[in-house]
Amino acid sequence: MSINKDMRIGELLTLEHANIIAAALMNSGMHCLGCPASQMETLEEACMVHGINCDTLISQLNEVLSGMPAAN
Repeated sequence: MSINKDMRIGELLTLEHANIIAAALMNSGMHCLGCPASQMETLEEACMVHGINCDTLISQLNEVLSGMPAAN
């Protein structure tokens, strides 16, 4: 699994290891994950709204997830 800028926040929060993804997003400054409107935003749109470098965040997320064990 690889995260990209076109994935919607709602989609990210349904992926395996969603708790890790949510924590990383919140640590980056996205505290609106529970807002219904945010669920339909792409990661790129959310980064733009919050002034976050999307490419950097995607790299960090993918790096963290690459070290996570796959579900059985």
